[in-house]
Amino acid sequence: MTPSKPAFKVADIKLAAFGRKEISLAENEMPGLMAIRARPGEPLKGSRIAGCLHMTIQTAVLIETLVQWCSCNPLSTQDHAAAAIAARGIPVYAWKGETPEEFLWCQKKTLIFRDGRPLNMILDDGGVLTTFIHSRYPYLLKGIRGISEETTTGVNNLRKMFASGDLRLPAIKVNDSVTKSKFEALYGIRESLPDGIKRATDIMIAGKVAVVAGFGDVGKGSAASLRASGARVIVTEIDPVNALQAVMEGYEVVSMEEAAPKAMILVTATGGKEIVTGAHLQLLPDNAILCNVGHFDYEIDVKWLMENATDKDTIKPQVDRYTLPNGRHVILLAEGRVVNLGCAMGHPSFVMSNSFTNQVLAQLELWTKDYPIGLYALPKALDEQVAALHLEKLGVKLTTLTDDQAAYLGIPKNGPFKPDNYRY
Repeated sequence: MTPSKPAFKVADIKLAAFGRKEISLAENEMPGLMAIRARPGEPLKGSRIAGCLHMTIQTAVLIETLVQWCSCNPLSTQDHAAAAIAARGIPVYAWKGETPEEFLWCQKKTLIFRDGRPLNMILDDGGVLTTFIHSRYPYLLKGIRGISEETTTGVNNLRKMFASGDLRLPAIKVNDSVTKSKFEALYGIRESLPDGIKRATDIMIAGKVAVVAGFGDVGKGSAASLRASGARVIVTEIDPVNALQAVMEGYEVVSMEEAAPKAMILVTATGGKEIVTGAHLQLLPDNAILCNVGHFDYEIDVKWLMENATDKDTIKPQVDRYTLPNGRHVILLAEGRVVNLGCAMGHPSFVMSNSFTNQVLAQLELWTKDYPIGLYALPKALDEQVAALHLEKLGVKLTTLTDDQAAYLGIPKNGPFKPDNYRY
């Protein structure tokens, strides 16, 4: 692998000024990340962090550090954000609409820094860079201190790798932090899902039957946002606990076979594969809208759609209307990839500040401490610290325990306030 490479590759460097203005707005909405950035010292000095996250404005606020960056999704890059980062001299390799070959090229370019030295830290989303290095460049693993992973999909991938003995690095499951999973996944998607659907289709959600596949944190937020917009929401689930939660919230819970014929809007939010198959697609009403907020484009069988549809009409970028063999049509958004980034701007900056503050703290943990190979969560005290950093922005004032109250509860006066296994 040669160290010579372009300083960056983005769609259009002339977008940098526009991107910088949006980054300035985002910084005002990301108090946790800005507070961490303002701390004195250089605790990450010497680290060479290769990052693979969606290249958005919010991500730009995160990566104004010693980071080489590629997007973890070929369709999620915000080109003005990538340009603004490149203009600051940070190596970034990302543009919207990458081909599969370009996507791999971008990942490869993050592995070796401009001084010829390889990465020594991984900041990942969906396990993309982790899998890439383990499978194609295993000789680089000996110099890497650890991985911080952003998503449910990525954490599931890490668990499988660890169980099979294939994981060769310590990894912190950022997704398992309460201030990530219960905020970005739940509250972020609650705002960004309807934004993506409306920008793509300009439809009225109210009155329509919407089916949400999966009732984890993302599914809960998706169902809540659609119901708040006036949709009649049906949920599909494999897990009896999640199914019980859904029905207790007032949602109808049925199988996909029963739900599909009613689905005017169908949203997958499982992190799994083949959730909507070719057989399900042929059950959908005419002109049903189909989208995904899981991670990869495996949840909807896009391959079947491309191979079996009798016609494809691209209405506009990321909005394709397919004619099925039965004569009905389905409208696929963002090619089956994450619709809130493919067709909109992703989660709001404030909620992403929660997630990215966790990422920075995870990188600090891995860089400054020696973790053996395994899977770890951030300590509860750091989770509470992330939450505390965001309260002042919202005008929140906490109650302080008295010494007697703390003694009665058997907890430290200033936290942590909950045990590690507490379920919020």
